[in-house]
Amino acid sequence: MPDRIKIANAPCSWGVLEFDLEGEAAGYPQVLNEIAETGYVGTELGDWGFMPTDPAHLRAELDARRLDLLAAFVPVAFAESAAHAEGEAAAVRTAQLLHDTAGSGCFIVLADNNGTVPERTQNAGRITSEMGLSDAKWRTFAEGVDRVARAVKEATGLRSVFHHHCAGYIETPAEIERLMALTDPTLVGLCLDTGHCMFGGGDPADVLERYYGRIWHVHFKDFDPRAAERSRQQNGDYFAAIRQGVFCELGQGVVDFPGIRDMLIARGYSGWIVVEQDVLPSMGAPKLSAQRNRDYLRSIGF
Repeated sequence: MPDRIKIANAPCSWGVLEFDLEGEAAGYPQVLNEIAETGYVGTELGDWGFMPTDPAHLRAELDARRLDLLAAFVPVAFAESAAHAEGEAAAVRTAQLLHDTAGSGCFIVLADNNGTVPERTQNAGRITSEMGLSDAKWRTFAEGVDRVARAVKEATGLRSVFHHHCAGYIETPAEIERLMALTDPTLVGLCLDTGHCMFGGGDPADVLERYYGRIWHVHFKDFDPRAAERSRQQNGDYFAAIRQGVFCELGQGVVDFPGIRDMLIARGYSGWIVVEQDVLPSMGAPKLSAQRNRDYLRSIGF
């Protein structure tokens, strides 16, 4: 594995998601223990309050397991200008915790407030242009992303990336393109998520090629088109697709991870790769999946 690239996992692989869902997810001691035990060397933060919010306490928990902290996911309803101030406050608070715990190399991972707009949630993976934002809402959205990223940088020095995500307004290749065109490239990078890219109708290799200069953070997630089709046939929404296993274990879907590996290595990528296998709290055995995902990455040289 290239020395510059390190492999992390994230609490979402244990059902710790930003949504209000049925079932009870594992607590942070179990999640951190199992991330370390399955061979990962870093983690993202998870929802605010999932892990300790005192930097000394959080650092002690991470150090005890020899884990780095690298990023935190902050969803904001950017299409609504009234949400920008609250989103900025949440992002700066989270960035301060990251900075005080782990230093200036961490990222704020911004995203839409996914799963809150019924039309987008119901039609995840099959979005049409008629379901998108108006020109005015696009301006509001991009201005909000720039505002929050600027505030994070000014307050803490941390950089921000935007995570394209199904069940939100930045899902399709065209929506990624427009957001990249409307936001400040010195403030806002892109978090490439391979699984969400494919579920949203894109090709991760194309996105990586086109936006590599702005891809500062990478999520490895696989995509099973058979699960997506089962959900479509049942008129299932985004969460139904997750229950169907649309984000399967690495190597079991159609994402070309060896190809993405080669592209990252050829371009000298030196950031993190974060494994994410989104599951609902009631699904599966996360530790076993995390181990198989880590074993798969080792089999392709990571």
